[in-house]
Amino acid sequence: MHARPEAQTLIRQDLAEKPDGILETVAEKHGVPLRAVLECLADGAASPAADENFEGVWSDLTKWGEITFVVHTRDGVFETKGAIPEGTTGRGYFNVHGDSPISGHIKADRCHVIYFVDRPFFGKRSCSVQFINHDGEAMFKVFVGRNEDRSLKDDQLARFEALRARLTTAT
Repeated sequence: MHARPEAQTLIRQDLAEKPDGILETVAEKHGVPLRAVLECLADGAASPAADENFEGVWSDLTKWGEITFVVHTRDGVFETKGAIPEGTTGRGYFNVHGDSPISGHIKADRCHVIYFVDRPFFGKRSCSVQFINHDGEAMFKVFVGRNEDRSLKDDQLARFEALRARLTTAT
């Protein structure tokens, strides 16, 4: 999913000009998948973990409390706040149910890589766990929650940083 060198240069220029912009907008502008843009972020801003960690990462996320769950496609951005419920594998899906607005059925085998993303977004630090499919696009993202003053929740930030340190190949 790497962008051609000339595209990487242009993507990096766009990111330098607007470091807190929407990554999907940059990807669409350059005709590349989101993963190509994640790979062009500054060192440490997007740290990859292997897809085999899917269930372990999900399990850890169930202990974070209220987060923001985002599905971003070309057709819309859908955000839900709630706790991540436990999931189980069955009938070809990772099935998510519980007392949360977050529920459904995930084709976990379509997950190719998991990125721990730590970068500014509209002027504030933003940390998310992004599940990227084989096409290089986001399946979904889980964002560290925010307090009323818009600061990141300390306990979730600590969990994010610990999980990233344990699972990623480069931080």
